Amino acid sequence: MEFIFKAKDPSGAIREGKVDAISRDSAVELLQKNGLVPLQVDRKSSTDGFRKELQRLTESVTPKELTIFYQELATLVEAKVPFVASLGAIEAQLDNKYFRTVIREIKGDVEDGMPLSDGMMRHPDVFDALAVSMVRSGEISGNLQKSITFLAENTEKNYRLTSQVKGALYYPTFVIATALIIGFIAVTMILPKLTSVIREMNIVVPWYTKVIMSTGDFMQTYWWAVLVIVVGTLGGFVYYIKTEAGKREWDHVVLRMPVVGNLLKALYMSRFAENFAVLMTGGIPIVKSLTIVSDIMGNSVYQSIVLRAADEVKAGGNISTVFERSAAIPPIVTRMVRVGEETGKMSEILEKVAKFYDEEAQRTTANLTSLIEPILIVALGLGVAVMAFGILLPIYDIAGKIQ
Repeated sequence: MEFIFKAKDPSGAIREGKVDAISRDSAVELLQKNGLVPLQVDRKSSTDGFRKELQRLTESVTPKELTIFYQELATLVEAKVPFVASLGAIEAQLDNKYFRTVIREIKGDVEDGMPLSDGMMRHPDVFDALAVSMVRSGEISGNLQKSITFLAENTEKNYRLTSQVKGALYYPTFVIATALIIGFIAVTMILPKLTSVIREMNIVVPWYTKVIMSTGDFMQTYWWAVLVIVVGTLGGFVYYIKTEAGKREWDHVVLRMPVVGNLLKALYMSRFAENFAVLMTGGIPIVKSLTIVSDIMGNSVYQSIVLRAADEVKAGGNISTVFERSAAIPPIVTRMVRVGEETGKMSEILEKVAKFYDEEAQRTTANLTSLIEPILIVALGLGVAVMAFGILLPIYDIAGKIQ
C-alpha cells in the first residue's frame, strides 16, 4: 500500500512524500527507522482525486442513504460481524458510486488500524460532527453497536421530519412556478393574437382591456428583457442568500413568515432537542454536544443561540438562562430545559420536547397543505377571470354586434 506522509527530519525541517508499506503502523516504523518523526501518515486513496471529486458533485450522499447505511451497520455489528467485513458487505450493495468510494476508503483505514470514527472524520461532506462524535463515544465506552443504533434512529427521524416539511413546500412551489411559466407564455404569445382581433374591429373597449392589450404588446416586443430581469433577480437573490450576511438575513426572514415560520420553528426545536438528547445519551460532554448541535441546526439564528448557550455553560451558567433571553426559543422549551437542569434528567426531558415538536411539525405540515390548496385555486381562478373579463368578454360582445 502507498501512504502519504508529513514528518520532521533530524534538523527539524518538514518533509512530505510517499512511502510503501503493508499497513499504516509499518509505514510509521519505516519513517522512524529513517530518522523521521511522523506528523501525519494517511493511506493514499486508490481512486483518482479528480474522479472522486466528480463523483461527489454528481452523486452526493442523501440522508436516506445515510439512514440505510447506519441501520445496516448497526445490524451487522450486533450480529458480531467484523467491521471490515461489515463495511465490505455494505459497500458491495451500494448504488451510489461516490458513497461506495467513501466506504471503501473507510474500510481501508479500519484495516490499517484506524478507529472507525477517525475514518468517518476524513469525509466531513458525508459524516457530520454528530455522527463522528457518537461513533467515537461508542468506541470509548465499548457500546459501539448501541451508539450506531442511536445514530440510525436519529438520522431516520431527522430525515422523515425534514422530508415531510420539504414535501409540504414542494407542492405550492411547483404549482406557483408552473402557473408563472404558463402565464408568461400566454401573455407573450397568446394574448397579442387575441387582442389583435379587438384592435382590427377599431371599437371602444374598457380601460382594463386597454391595460391588458398594452401589456400584451409590451411582452411581445420586450419579452426577452423581462426574462433577463426575472432570471437576473432570481440569480442575484440566490447568490445573496448564499453569502454569510445574506444567509443570516434570510434566516431571520423565514422565521417571520406566516405559517411557514411556525413550521420551521417546530422543525428546528425538534432537531435541537432530538440531536442534543442523542449526544447526551451517548455520553458526549454538554459543551461539546451544544457545539455539535449548533452546526447541524440549519439556521444561523438558532446556531447563534445554541453557541451562546455553550459559552454560558462553559462559564458555569445554565442553558435556560440563554434561552430565556432569546425570543426565537418558545417559553415551553425554556421551562422544560430548566426542569432538566434542576432534576438532572436533561436527556429524558429533551426526548419529550423532541416528540412534542415532531408532532407539532406534522400537524403544521398538514394544516399548511390544507391551507395552500384553496389559496392557489383562488389565485389561479383570479388570473383566469382577469383574462376572461378583459379579453374574451369584449370579443363576445363584438361577435354579438356583428350578428
